[in-house]
Amino acid sequence: MSDVLVIGGGIIGVCAAHYLAQDGASVTLLEKDTISAGSSYGNAGLLTPSDSIPLPSPGALTKGLSWLLDPTSPLYIKPRPAPDLLTWLWRFLRASNTRAFRRNIGILRELSRASLALYEEIIQEEGLTCHYHRQGLLLLYRTAKGFEEGQHLAQTMADFGITSETLSASAVQERVPQAATDIVGGVYYLDDAHYEPASFVRQLAQRLRERGVAIHTETEVIGFEVEKGRVRRVRTTRGDFTPEQVVLAAGAWTPILGKMLGLALPIQPAKGYSITVQRPPNFPELPLILDEAKVAVTPMGEWLRFAGTLELAGLDLSINTRRVEAIRRGVARYLTLDPDAQPLVEVWRGLRPCTPDGLPIIGRSRRVENVIVAAGHCMLGMSQGPMTGKLVASLAAGRTPPLDISPLRVERF
Repeated sequence: MSDVLVIGGGIIGVCAAHYLAQDGASVTLLEKDTISAGSSYGNAGLLTPSDSIPLPSPGALTKGLSWLLDPTSPLYIKPRPAPDLLTWLWRFLRASNTRAFRRNIGILRELSRASLALYEEIIQEEGLTCHYHRQGLLLLYRTAKGFEEGQHLAQTMADFGITSETLSASAVQERVPQAATDIVGGVYYLDDAHYEPASFVRQLAQRLRERGVAIHTETEVIGFEVEKGRVRRVRTTRGDFTPEQVVLAAGAWTPILGKMLGLALPIQPAKGYSITVQRPPNFPELPLILDEAKVAVTPMGEWLRFAGTLELAGLDLSINTRRVEAIRRGVARYLTLDPDAQPLVEVWRGLRPCTPDGLPIIGRSRRVENVIVAAGHCMLGMSQGPMTGKLVASLAAGRTPPLDISPLRVERF
């Protein structure tokens, strides 16, 4: 028997196991695939308090509907007869207002800012090598309208303590010699960081193993035995477990686990893609966002990763080549380097867990009292992983969490 059973071997589950173990709990972690097999593997690797922007925003759904029929657009909602998707879109619409938008920016910023400080602690204390750099983040613009909107958003973020600088076209060229000559300007956020995500998650998991945390990969949860409002037994493809507490941290698959427990968790899988190539000579140690194209460009040691797109298509892990090509075209418009001319390392896709209000679900279930949910971080799971783990550990120990998590409660929908 373990004190706490964590289900999910991505950034959230591994960080939760880390802080639970620090508290002295006996921890077991289950992962249905391998550690960091999901969206913690091939994402953009950006740690960005500056990107504390909830997915629903004023006008977001209108723009999404205009993109609906274009499978190459940054946001694509694949038409399908799914009642859960229609309910999710209705809740998304209700959350797309200015009041909720500004409130949620503050919540997301606190999670990301606290996590960034914790990342530096973990990397130093555990001796992790994951190409971590705190060089900021530069957003590039090709159109005057996009540049104006970027500056307006930077002013909004300044209200929440996020520092930025506006760069002219010539200043962009000085920092990024590979920028295309028609770039009109940029917005540089000073305090962001980047890293190679899979290395961080896998190395931290290895440290946990060395510390006595039991990690079972290729172990899928297939059911729960619940008695008097508590999970008594967790059934898996590799035997049963009888923990005192259970943490659901399985990303886009968390709603499936929740359904087994009678919990309605409105999380939609949102597919994203990345292309990783050998890093060209002299490419700066500075991550970029090609903003109108919604493509991230992240240096990761010997690699350079291009990541982007958001596709609501259910639990579908097929590769839509048109969306991969859209990333390549976006890079070619903003940078002088040709992605196809660089030696290819990998084309990847993964599912991000998106809630309709853009906030994660973090809290203890009222229906099943010894279950803690930690999922639904949208595209910000990497940015918010460590603080989420610390919040889980506080809940498991019965302590008051270090941040107010009432807006993130399980039953808020």
